[in-house]
Amino acid sequence: MTEVSATGVQLIQQVRLLDAVTQTDQLADVLVQDGVVTEIAPSITVIPASAEMIQGQGKVLLPGLVDLYSHSGEPGHEPREALESLLAAGQAGGFTRLGILPNTEPAIDHPAMVDKLLARHDSIARTNSSLPHLYPWGALTQGAQGQQMVELVELSESAIAGFADGRAIQNPLLVQRLLQYLRPLGKPVALWSCDRTLRDSGVAREGPFSLIYGLVGDPASSETAALAALLECVAEVGTPVHLMRISTGRGVELIRQAKERGLPVTASTTWMHLLWSAKDLRSYDPNLRLSPPLGNPEDQAALIEGVKNGVVDAIAIDHTPHTYEDKTVGFPSAPPGAIGLELALGILWDTFVTQGDWSPLTLVQALSTNPAACWGQTPPTIQPQQPAEMILFDPGTTWTVTRSTLRSLSANTPWLGKAIPGRVLRTWVPPH
Repeated sequence: MTEVSATGVQLIQQVRLLDAVTQTDQLADVLVQDGVVTEIAPSITVIPASAEMIQGQGKVLLPGLVDLYSHSGEPGHEPREALESLLAAGQAGGFTRLGILPNTEPAIDHPAMVDKLLARHDSIARTNSSLPHLYPWGALTQGAQGQQMVELVELSESAIAGFADGRAIQNPLLVQRLLQYLRPLGKPVALWSCDRTLRDSGVAREGPFSLIYGLVGDPASSETAALAALLECVAEVGTPVHLMRISTGRGVELIRQAKERGLPVTASTTWMHLLWSAKDLRSYDPNLRLSPPLGNPEDQAALIEGVKNGVVDAIAIDHTPHTYEDKTVGFPSAPPGAIGLELALGILWDTFVTQGDWSPLTLVQALSTNPAACWGQTPPTIQPQQPAEMILFDPGTTWTVTRSTLRSLSANTPWLGKAIPGRVLRTWVPPH
């Protein structure tokens, strides 16, 4: 169980300290007093008498994780995920800032919905001050249905993190108008590029594996054609845009070219697209039914390299809870999405850091520093005289994913019943 720390004095001894903001990777003692980092040194010898001693050997202290977008079941689908369970899952996974997409029921498309959601968060946080801070996205269109834009100015004056529908908007003219109206508002904008006409009824990325497994293919062009059109719109209008759910190698290449042209874009992929590919669909596990679908192996390799070289700025969890009944159907009929807030850090660390493909700071940058920057926020950092927004992580601990060990109400994950590496032991979150 993840411990929480908000008050008192803690001395974390000889821990591996990672901070992508300062490019720090070192062994150190870290002193925290009443939620503020007061000293970082190779060895701290003057220790307050009241200090709690925390052994850091073999453990990692890193800034709190930031998830750009995930799904809440509340309001509308509380059996999938109540806000309280979502926040608990985020805390267990090391997230100190959590973005919520607006496609709830009703949608977050009016300031009153934002206020209601944040009031609910504050009520929950009063009993646990180390739950993640909540950052709701405001819908771009009414009901997040992609048809008619919301009152953008009115919604921008509420406490939203930015604008996103969480669904692909199919009308290019509407997208252009939205970007034109949004430019003077100065709020982050996140868009998902997917041409539903090209996607048709596809459930797996088109290629050799969709053919082998007999699954209807979704061509890469359903992403890349829409992405190319969006990038041209960004070039014309000039509004900065965050590109969500990049899943193809060609998509990574288009983003690289856009950044070289100086377009104001950032991009994210999801953690599942880094760990799985269409090759893995031989199991027909409905928890691997995602939207966008898992890429072919070459897409997966391009995404991994894109995170490593910074073309893909951030890793999003896109935590999408579904009930057991929702997912206990054939692969093509399963609703897309999987949970991940409690699982992502340990599995990503084991896959990419332990095995040596990424440096630890690459992962910290993609899960913490860059997501905050995509929101225009000051990223979490571990420095003296700064509020403690950090987590103590043990990459050597293993635990078994079961319904009883998960904080989420849903268990739609391909790791259910399996032992996975890495556990967040402690979390520090600044006051709400």
